[in-house]
Amino acid sequence: MREPALVPRLRPFTSTVFAEMTALAVRHDAVNLGQGFPDTDGPAGMLETAKNSLFGGDNQYPPGPGRPELRAAIGRHRQRYGASYDPDTEILVTAGATEAIAASLIALTEAGDEVIVVEPYYDSYAAAVAMAGARRRVIGLVETGNGQLELDLDALRDAINPKTRAVLLNSPHNPTGTVFSRGQLEEVARLCVEHDLIAVTDEVYEHLVFDGAEHLPLASFPGMRERTVAISSAGKTFNCTGWKIGWICSTPELVAAVKAAKQFITFVSGGPLQPAVAYALDNELEWVENLRVSLQEKRDRLSAGLADAGFAVRPSAGTYFVTADVRPLGFEDAAELAWTLPERAGVAAVPVKVFTDHPDEWKHLLRFAFCKRNEVIDEAVERLRKLV
Repeated sequence: MREPALVPRLRPFTSTVFAEMTALAVRHDAVNLGQGFPDTDGPAGMLETAKNSLFGGDNQYPPGPGRPELRAAIGRHRQRYGASYDPDTEILVTAGATEAIAASLIALTEAGDEVIVVEPYYDSYAAAVAMAGARRRVIGLVETGNGQLELDLDALRDAINPKTRAVLLNSPHNPTGTVFSRGQLEEVARLCVEHDLIAVTDEVYEHLVFDGAEHLPLASFPGMRERTVAISSAGKTFNCTGWKIGWICSTPELVAAVKAAKQFITFVSGGPLQPAVAYALDNELEWVENLRVSLQEKRDRLSAGLADAGFAVRPSAGTYFVTADVRPLGFEDAAELAWTLPERAGVAAVPVKVFTDHPDEWKHLLRFAFCKRNEVIDEAVERLRKLV
């Protein structure tokens, strides 16, 4: 029999849990709180700008690094963190943050290198490390009390070795909603400088933080500007996840390296949408603040409903997501519940253990998305009460 066509390092990534859960949700007409996308559109001015571009002749290849007006707007936006990036040499527009992460790892790591990844991790991270031919070394989050999580800094120190090339860090953190503190990030920065490591930071939820939490870019810490590839995107900030407009901000050398890989993956993307994102970055941050307030209320709404349905709900300081412990409902493995939940209760959620290398440590948690209209959240909660 012929060997499988797919190379061994990519065989674990033939399907995503999001596609599988969405298919189950459709089959059982379930409320889909599994996949993290909003069910309302972004700001009207941004959509109007996109329409004008689509019907105004902007439908051909944009420049390889991204349209100049978008790169300039990204530079202005990044100044909110006290950082200055040259739009011509230090900013690259990508096909969403997913491509930015993959292109960064392909460009900056190779076989024999190790990339430190924090688990639970967004599923594309493991695939991107594999595509680069590198090896992921996983460290975990640890509980500090009342369900709060933080980086396991002892594990991070222990994980660093002569093969370590990069640290891939996501804050605000998907799937747990953790926002890493200044003290935690200071230590990550110190270790990166001490060991001459590259940091690849996924900051797509940078604006979606709650309860007074603050997003602190790792690049803003001493010694990190020159070694950090800072990644973000328009999708989560402006409710346009399908547009896939992302970007990286870094040094000219690191941007040039990532561009060398990126140009042979998508070359360019989203030409007529890029002016709309530029407009939004310059003009719609008040809309984003209203979105943040609304999402905090939705988080509270879903968390209260999940608790009322019998789950033990974990704190979430950011992102679209809240995690909940299924053990009070009499289940030991959240994945077993997740695969039957669309049929059993008419709701789809994602088991956290699929985002880990150590599933037994996380098997009791489900991730629910609250970036939905209130009536959708209420319907999901009403259905989940059937589990009690």
